Amino acid sequence: MNKIPFSYRHIIWDWNGTLLNDKWLCIESISTLLKARNLPSIDEEKYDRIFRFPVKDYYQEAGFNFDNESFEVPALEFIRLYDSRKKDCRLQKGALEALEMFERMGCTQYLLSASETGVLKEMTDHFDITRFFDKIKGLDNHYAHGKGDLGLELLSSLHAPADSIIMIGDTCHDKEVADLLGVKAILCTNGHFPEYRLESCGTQLIDNLEQLPGLISAV
Repeated sequence: MNKIPFSYRHIIWDWNGTLLNDKWLCIESISTLLKARNLPSIDEEKYDRIFRFPVKDYYQEAGFNFDNESFEVPALEFIRLYDSRKKDCRLQKGALEALEMFERMGCTQYLLSASETGVLKEMTDHFDITRFFDKIKGLDNHYAHGKGDLGLELLSSLHAPADSIIMIGDTCHDKEVADLLGVKAILCTNGHFPEYRLESCGTQLIDNLEQLPGLISAV
């Protein structure tokens, strides 16, 4: 694992899969919807292959037919299932320690997610980590179309040079957002995208957040 020169003062965090360990719940929830439609459920291996943004494309790959029903129907069903169990999830190992480390370093931290803003705040309150974030930026709906525009809005509010900002995520979409913002990305391989898909992003990969302190310890 290559160490990086850490001159960053602003940390943009992704939520699902990066700070929150919720992949298992996403797989169980989508499988429940598929079974209700007499479609094959998915396992972790298939999820690793097909999950993507926008999630409508992922739903189609999973087997949903939007000629028979609109995307919004299973999307809202998924949210209801997910919401009923979301507090069974835990933070990723090393998440709290990473947030505390960046706070000690004097970095300003932000949460940027394709999840709905109210859900984000509910969950950060649940884990008692809201205090770490200067801003929590999420969508105003449940359809998870992506977060590029949200990232641009956040960037414009920071009034900070791009080379002082780093984004930490777990999907190729996070790298796409980082590229859109012109900032560096670190991607975790224990979230919603496996390592073999993240390797194509051409950026720093870590196995988990517990590796972050060692990654920047030489700085």
